[in-house]
Parts: sequence; structure tokens; C-alpha cells
Amino acid sequence: MMRIGIEAQRLFRPHKHGMDRVALELIKNLQTIDKDNDYFIFVKPDQDKSAISNTSNFTIVEISGGPYPLWEQYKLPKFAKAYNCDILHCTSNTAPLLANISLVTTLHDIIYMEESLIKLFKSSASLYQKFGNLYRRIIVNGVVKKSKRLITVSNYEKENITSFFKLRNKNIQSIYNGVSQQFTAKIDSTHLANVKARYELPEHYLLHIANKDPRKNTKRVLMAFKDFLNKTNADYKLVMLGCKDTDLKTILGEKVDSSLFKHLILPSYVSDGDLPVFYSQAELFLFPSLREGFGIPIIEAMACGVPVITSNTSSMSEVAGEAAHLIDPYKTEEISNGIIKIISNANYRNELIQKGLKHYKQYSWLTMAKQVLETYKQLYQEEKN
Repeated sequence: MMRIGIEAQRLFRPHKHGMDRVALELIKNLQTIDKDNDYFIFVKPDQDKSAISNTSNFTIVEISGGPYPLWEQYKLPKFAKAYNCDILHCTSNTAPLLANISLVTTLHDIIYMEESLIKLFKSSASLYQKFGNLYRRIIVNGVVKKSKRLITVSNYEKENITSFFKLRNKNIQSIYNGVSQQFTAKIDSTHLANVKARYELPEHYLLHIANKDPRKNTKRVLMAFKDFLNKTNADYKLVMLGCKDTDLKTILGEKVDSSLFKHLILPSYVSDGDLPVFYSQAELFLFPSLREGFGIPIIEAMACGVPVITSNTSSMSEVAGEAAHLIDPYKTEEISNGIIKIISNANYRNELIQKGLKHYKQYSWLTMAKQVLETYKQLYQEEKN
């Protein structure tokens, strides 16, 4: 029987993001498939205690205090040792360098290693994002060397990591992310009506998950949307999740077009429970990112029956396959032309929807958890022998 520690430091925070959600789905699905081994989930105290619960062989361990580097480098290995863990799985790109334990690390991507420090600190990303990326840059080389197993989320990223770190005979594998159940379940009509009313969702809108991080390409999305409006004179709104009024100046710089504001809806953070409504009611989903390790929103949107425009770069074409409209994310006109084609051509729009509804089924959190569990077993046997 194995004793497995899983780092899930941010699992209790109320506003979860990509890596937090991946860790949560991993743990929930491991609870379903593994009743034999003992698990210790190391989290930092926060508001959302309902995110995950103890079961007969899963123990939630709250480790309080300190900034993330201190928590991860000092407190986490101390608790992993106290709970006599055979394996420690760190789920969010970094890991304790001095832990005397068999280490599994998930490297979702190495985008933070690919930009110069000058470019990193001149970007419009938040200060929190900048210092997080700096911390990763400092320690990730050591993490790669220390880890007995590396997991990443796409074949593109596996090749990228292998090449960047010049890995030789290193145990690295790609394990795809999945689609959470709330995106595949039928939406209750009362919940649908409540969400539409609460956020004042219009009849016709395009959806984009916005960000001040330049790689999310929000500036070109805004320019493409304006081009779409100018060319068609259509009565559409652009719903931008994760974006506040104050972010628009940062994103657009001096090119702030106040006439565009009346066409924008900025709900900021939307809970996972409400997100399927935003997807399902959209005319299309815009995800023309410059760089992704995977791109979970692509398959979430497909599962909700929404046509997707995404990039032909990095992992996105791998994840989307032939079920999305692929564009060059650096070419604003390609984005706007894609919008026009999907909006004006009902047959093409329906074709993308049907392809997406079939395609997303390739991605399963349960399959992901089974593959991760197999990784634990293989490592445990190697260390034992």
C-alpha cells in the first residue's frame, strides 16, 4: 500500500483557476478509482472548504502561513515527511528542492521560461503573475532534475520541455486534461434563467476569457470584434470573463476606443457552476491565445455545444483537432473573418458544433486520474526494487 502526498495548495481558494481545477479533478477522480492507497492532500487554509472532503483513505491536511515559496520549500516537505509519504506529487509547475522523497511534478507548461526577464517585467501581467513566473524561473531547472517523474498536459508541451531542458532518458509523459461534469450535464432551466438575469446576458454575444497577460491575446480579440462590428453592423456584445473596466486601459494602452465599451460586458469572475451557461448561450467562443500548454476552455466550450475559434499555434491545434476554426492568432483579420464566417454561415456553424460535441469526449478526467495512478504505481515499484 502506498502513502501518496498531493500538493494542492490553492484548492480552498474561492476563485480557482486552471491548475487549481486540474488538481481538484485529479483528486476527486482518484477518490473514485482508488480505495486501497492512502492519500494526504496538502492545502493552504482558505474560504472554500467544500471543494474536497475527507474519505476513508483521503486525508485533507491544512498547512497554514507564509508566502508560497516558504510554504512549498519548507513547510510542504516537512509535512510530507511527518505523514510518511512514499511519493509527493506537486501539481502546479514547482516543487520543494530539498525534499527527501520520490517526487512527481506536473509541468503544465514552461511559458515562464521562454521570455526574457525584461519582457516578463514589462508585460501587462499583474504583479502577482510576474513574481510567480520569476519564482518558477528560479527553481524549475532544479525541479526538473529532482523529479523522478514529470507529467505534462499535451504532446506539444512534452516535446517542448524535452527540448528546452535537453532531457535524456527522463521519465516525462503527456497526460491530457479532461472536461468537468458540469459542462456535459443538461442545464436546469431555472438555473439558466437565473444566470442570464443575474449577469444581464444579451440575446446575441461572443464569449472570450480575457486577461492582462499578453499571451491571452485579448487586445487582438477586441480589435477583431470591432472589425466584425464595422463590417457587419451586427447587434452583438462581447462578454469578457476575467476582465474589469480598469484592465481595458492596460490591455489597449493608448488605443482605448470608448465607442467600443457599450458593446462589452465584463462580469469579471464567474463560478464554475455558472460558467456552462455563459458557454452554452454564446454564439461562439473566442480562444485565439498566443501560447498554451493545453487549453481546457477549448473542450469545455465544445462540450457546451459552442463553435470555437482558436489558434493554430502550440498545443491548441492538437487539442482542438478538426473540431474548431483555426486561425493565426497574430492576424487580427483572420480572427474577425472567422467570426463573420461562423455567424453568417449556419451550416458551417452547425458543422463545428457537431464536431465539437463528438471531439470533447476524447478528454476525460477519469482517464487522466487512471494514468496518474499508474505513474504512482510504477514509481513506487521502482523505488521499492
